[in-house]
Amino acid sequence: MKSRSLDLELVSLSKVYSGTIAVDAINLKVPAGTYCCLLGPSGCGKSSTLRMIAGHETVSDGVILFGDEDISQLSPAQRNTAMMFQNYALFPHLDCTDNVAFALKMRGVDKSTRRKQALDMLEMVRMSDYRNRRPDQLSGGQQQRVALARALITEPKLLLLDEPLSALDPFLRIEMRTELKRLQRELGFSFIHVTHSQEESMALADLIVVMNEGRIEQCGTPFQVFNEPDNVFVANFIGGHNVLDVEGRVFSLRSDKISIQKEGDQCTVSHVEFLGQSVCVEVESPYGTLKITQPDYEFYASPSEPGDAINVVWNQSDQHFLSKAG
Repeated sequence: MKSRSLDLELVSLSKVYSGTIAVDAINLKVPAGTYCCLLGPSGCGKSSTLRMIAGHETVSDGVILFGDEDISQLSPAQRNTAMMFQNYALFPHLDCTDNVAFALKMRGVDKSTRRKQALDMLEMVRMSDYRNRRPDQLSGGQQQRVALARALITEPKLLLLDEPLSALDPFLRIEMRTELKRLQRELGFSFIHVTHSQEESMALADLIVVMNEGRIEQCGTPFQVFNEPDNVFVANFIGGHNVLDVEGRVFSLRSDKISIQKEGDQCTVSHVEFLGQSVCVEVESPYGTLKITQPDYEFYASPSEPGDAINVVWNQSDQHFLSKAG
């Protein structure tokens, strides 16, 4: 079921609610076949952007281009897109097969045809064995797979996902990340996925779009966004970085690029947190509070305790200078 994919482009796209700017003239191009994550804190405009692409919110200004077509004023049904909601929105009185087939029923597709297509979709999301169960007989992860099959049965050219993993427990989130990425690669068209989870976006995305206060702060690959943040906001929000201002020059420094020297007294260990494969050591230094991440084996070879006097060192080549904007 590999589908021909199309580029998606947002041109000066804006959304205003009662005088409040939710999305502020953003420009974005998502190449065909891309897994794109809109990442940012609550209220940053990412869900409003997704709903405008879907047609569930009107566009205040700007244009949405899908392929060569301006879809800004089209109804959701005319856009050749599908949306998967955070709460799955399954019909409680219908079994899995009928839930998945529902959109085809509304289009007047005959019962045998829509049932066959629904069963094919359930097989694709590995839910064939549960085809006769109702939603209340499924786990959260299973309900999500059914919702995904229902979104895909209309053969969209773009799938929109609004925080689809937020209701799942940590183990299921990791499992479904793998499943979503597998499906996107198999189907071949773009997925636009809204999330506030840095880890989720890093694991899934080909393209991360970091948003804040209705604007795009940075757009790039996971490697670029993590290792080369554009500004202070991105460095702080994406995590794993210390942001330092030394003599008026602001730079980010990854927490795993700082080393601890036991012989010294310029810094004091304030907190130690065991994270499984790594240990986070928080240090009060002349540059402010620093977080240092060490592999567990390195930490336990020479452990630090709160109150220990230490020095910290890093290579200047690991400093990434930032714009203060953001």
